[in-house]
Amino acid sequence: MDPSPLHFTDEDQKWTLSRDVQAGRARRLAHGIYSSDLSTPSEVLFRRHWLQVLAHACPGAIIADRSAQLAAPDKEGFLFVIHSRMRPLELPGLVIVPRPGHGPLEDDISLPHDLWLSSRERALVENLRPSRAVKGRPPRTLTRRELHQWIAQLRRSEGPERLNRIRDRAREIAGLLEMAEAFPQLDEAIGAALGTREVDTEVTALAAAQRGRPVDERRERTLTALAEHLDARAPSPRSFLPGDRPRLNLLPFFEAYFSNFIEGTEFTVEEAATIVFSGEIPAARPADAHDILGTYRVVGDDAEMSRRPQSSAELIQLLKARHARIMEGRPEKRPGELKQRSNRAGSTEFVAPDLVEGTLSLGFSIMDRLADPFARAAFMMFLISEVHPFDDGNGRVARVMMNAELVGAHEHRIIIPTVYRNEYLGGLRALTHNQEPGPLTRVLDFAQRYTAQVDFSTLDSARAALTATNAFLDPTEASDRGIRLTLPSQLQR
Repeated sequence: MDPSPLHFTDEDQKWTLSRDVQAGRARRLAHGIYSSDLSTPSEVLFRRHWLQVLAHACPGAIIADRSAQLAAPDKEGFLFVIHSRMRPLELPGLVIVPRPGHGPLEDDISLPHDLWLSSRERALVENLRPSRAVKGRPPRTLTRRELHQWIAQLRRSEGPERLNRIRDRAREIAGLLEMAEAFPQLDEAIGAALGTREVDTEVTALAAAQRGRPVDERRERTLTALAEHLDARAPSPRSFLPGDRPRLNLLPFFEAYFSNFIEGTEFTVEEAATIVFSGEIPAARPADAHDILGTYRVVGDDAEMSRRPQSSAELIQLLKARHARIMEGRPEKRPGELKQRSNRAGSTEFVAPDLVEGTLSLGFSIMDRLADPFARAAFMMFLISEVHPFDDGNGRVARVMMNAELVGAHEHRIIIPTVYRNEYLGGLRALTHNQEPGPLTRVLDFAQRYTAQVDFSTLDSARAALTATNAFLDPTEASDRGIRLTLPSQLQR
């Protein structure tokens, strides 16, 4: 038999397939469809090989309407196509719903098995057709909200120039499909995304774009999930009292030290102390030294660290000012200026330059719903880290903004010791890629508990406590040896 898992009857195969079923070498999945896979559920097979099924049932079909956005069946298995077939094909896990329509256009996409996928321009136009849900199926075309969401996504992924070209081609296609009367709806929505028109919309990203502050709509979902998680968390305030101040004497120094070590600016404690307290800049590493010194001058300034933004405009102003002080030793990194080119780390692509201010403003409005200082601090740190608004120094400024939220509320700061780096970065990745806020929240909560227990009164006392709790260890080596960051209180038991 053919090695393909699905087989379709025709005059040549009809009797062969019947004999294979009787011999237990194949099974019948649906009328005219058989499989040599005897164990995989039929709905899984149909979903996995939907292109093959579509080619058999609707030769030359065009994937269209709401299915064109996904270029695949939706999670319920519905697939909308253009084809002359009169009735839907309902199979376990897959429902193919045809309609008559125009054949392939020159910019539609050719698929295997002689099938087609509507171009984005065509799909945007054809999703202007009104439709409604029928017999448990979703509407054939996108709702107004869904269409606006798609346009906002295109504004982020394609940029304004490409989106404008998409609109121009969509206008031409609307004429070819005799849908010119419907095109103004699309014209207005794309104009809103480009900041030149206004429409009534329920989509935050599109509303922000038409106000001239476009946002990264992917981050809206992640930031909202984080805020909801933090708001549902029971507060556990860790306030510092006037009597704690002597014990926290050198905390800002170690905050600056570890924050830079995480970013690859590695000095011994003695070298960093000489830079910070004696002002001696090593000739071989002046820029690295200024990174530590600049960070310390921000986090060691109680008045500065008590400032918390009261508006999105003030948030951006504070970010620029603090970044300028931290990165003053690296003029090539444009201290205090928002990025002009996209940046990324590994598989994470951060917010595009033209979406930075809008996304920061959106994040501030979401954070403003939070009352607990720890929740605001954790949210603030992730917001800045996720947007990555500068060419460099984003992690440092994110942690400064986090601790300013805590200091301003008279709560203990958070430091991320070297040994805890992997847990911290893993928490960021879990939230960025999986919208899972739990790991990062747990990391920051433990780090705050840890910081509150360390005696930072003198260099010797702090170094002794940090060494005893494994703070200085390389995170990968420590993990290989099964060593973790330990709370000082656990050593006293």
